[in-house]
Amino acid sequence: MLVLIRMNVIWRNSISCLRIGQVPHRYQSDYHPVAPLGSRILTDPTKVFEHNMWDHMQWSKEEEEEARKKVEENSAVRVLLEEQVKYESEASKYWDTFYKIHKNKFFKNRNWLLREFPEILPVDQKTTEKAGELSWDHVKTNAASCFSRTHGPNVPEEKNHYKKNSGSSNGQSKARSNFSNSDSEEHRKGPLKTDLFPGSNATFRVLEVGCGAGNSVFPILNILQNVPGSFLYCCDFASEAVELVKSHSSYRAAQCSAFVHDVCDDGLRYPFPDGILDVILLVFVLSSIHPDRMQSVVNRLSKLLKPGGTLLFRDYGRYDKTQLRFKKGCCLSENFYVRGDGTRAYFFTKGEVHNMFCKAGLDQKQNLVDRRLQVNRKKQVKMHRVWVQGKFQKPLHLTQNSSKLFFFTPF
Repeated sequence: MLVLIRMNVIWRNSISCLRIGQVPHRYQSDYHPVAPLGSRILTDPTKVFEHNMWDHMQWSKEEEEEARKKVEENSAVRVLLEEQVKYESEASKYWDTFYKIHKNKFFKNRNWLLREFPEILPVDQKTTEKAGELSWDHVKTNAASCFSRTHGPNVPEEKNHYKKNSGSSNGQSKARSNFSNSDSEEHRKGPLKTDLFPGSNATFRVLEVGCGAGNSVFPILNILQNVPGSFLYCCDFASEAVELVKSHSSYRAAQCSAFVHDVCDDGLRYPFPDGILDVILLVFVLSSIHPDRMQSVVNRLSKLLKPGGTLLFRDYGRYDKTQLRFKKGCCLSENFYVRGDGTRAYFFTKGEVHNMFCKAGLDQKQNLVDRRLQVNRKKQVKMHRVWVQGKFQKPLHLTQNSSKLFFFTPF
């Protein structure tokens, strides 16, 4: 009887996947789906103000040229060098002030995380089925999850994508050979199993870097409470933000450890050994770090992953409306700006993202530009949103003689 039930479930899931047809899921590198999980596609320009947001927008040459000119104009005047030094040295102070003022009311909870990043959960069908039953705002069906996990890695690359840079899991070589050697040695030694540390008994570990007031932490905890053996670490270099997380009614020290940490400080130890993390979440964090320090940050995070572990990335893309709105005198360096409150933001291309994570010894699994059109229906205003999203995996077998590493020219 149980066998018949299982076969029936598999059959129904297969039918669900077939009904989706050949619509590729976001799991696959660079491939934009036609309309996954209810995405809203604008087919009739006259109806643009009927909804607040439209997905997968294609820019015209004129729109891209206009955006380029705006960036050229707002970056013509640079912030004085002594002011730049202050913004760098006092970065944590500015974010502390931000959270003292806004508390946990500025950002909305990221209930979209599981939709974009199903890797937050361990690959276990029972867990996946349970997750589908939870009250995530955007998770309406298990069929798309079935499709992404079954077909995602095998969907062909986007035609306009550089074939040599497809981010396949073939390894990356000379630029990461140093990471490969050191990481493989450290992993052979293994984590300090005899030492107790937060989450030492866990079998599935997630770290969110730059947790802020917990807008990702608590949606993730809501899911992980149904996953035995799971543990969530979260850190921020703003102590005010970490206190907001710890004082939240949903914070559970038995399954979560929030701590103050500056990811730019290479010498600062984490409260757990290297090479034990299954997932690292890096969402709208790297953009706040000085471009000269980004690579070392990614290099360090790469060492925290276990072989096969995944780093999930999402951040501002080049020509996002936030970049276009900066006034003259706010530009620190190329595509790097300071806001009025002293916090900073960089705007990436997917080529830059590819180069950075692959140099850190990770294999690209996804790297796409997410373009959306946000509209203010009351004011009849249209605004382009641009984000870069990527998934990068630590190779299972780290060898010095892996396949060739190719680099994108930023675009």
